[in-house]
Amino acid sequence: MRESESGHVRSSVRANSMALAAIFLVVAMLAGYRYIGWAPVIIVGGSGTAAFVLWSLTYLRHPLSPEIVLPAFLLTVAALEVHMIEEYLTGFGPAMSRLFNISWSERSFLTVFAFVGPILYALTALGLFRRVPLAGFLMCFIFIGPGVAEFTHFIFPALRPDVQPMIATPVDAVVGHGQLMRNLPNFWVHVTGRYYFPGMYTAVLPMVPGIYGIRQLLIAARQSRRSAEQIASAIQSSGGR
Repeated sequence: MRESESGHVRSSVRANSMALAAIFLVVAMLAGYRYIGWAPVIIVGGSGTAAFVLWSLTYLRHPLSPEIVLPAFLLTVAALEVHMIEEYLTGFGPAMSRLFNISWSERSFLTVFAFVGPILYALTALGLFRRVPLAGFLMCFIFIGPGVAEFTHFIFPALRPDVQPMIATPVDAVVGHGQLMRNLPNFWVHVTGRYYFPGMYTAVLPMVPGIYGIRQLLIAARQSRRSAEQIASAIQSSGGR
């Protein structure tokens, strides 16, 4: 689904792209709930809805040149990979499991972020290069979800864990949908005395290019609207002569 030769996406292509994006969100949320719990549903749902709105107001209407969007997207993905190294080494999945009483194992963490994620990143980059409208949705999702939303890492240490909050050492517990998980660490600052949560040190890395990418989208959308208004005004002026 590429844009028309004039650079604007046909209404039928927009409708199909929006339907596919909605299906992607629903499937991702259902899978997150099925295998992990409510936390990914809230995270994916919130970020996905915000991304859907941003995309529908910007890239979906007028896909931008890859020179404008690809650098910010690739920098966000590269920074995200660095960030996930810290998350994996410090036990982000098990820490989230103890914090929210969900079953986010290291295996599911790697499946989503180390294997499925890079496939989507590569396909999105190719789609942005070809100006495929749907690729813009995935780009916006990365800018907002793994990008801007990483600020939540700075909030997590202040939250009381749902699983054995007063025990500072890692514990074994049945969490989520009844799954037994071992060595669930506690990062609640009230117990540990240390304000840290897995991934917090590098959380800002994907936020910077993510915010920059959103800014580029909004600036380009505003310029596109102004150009359209100028063309419409010129047509009206020539028609009145």
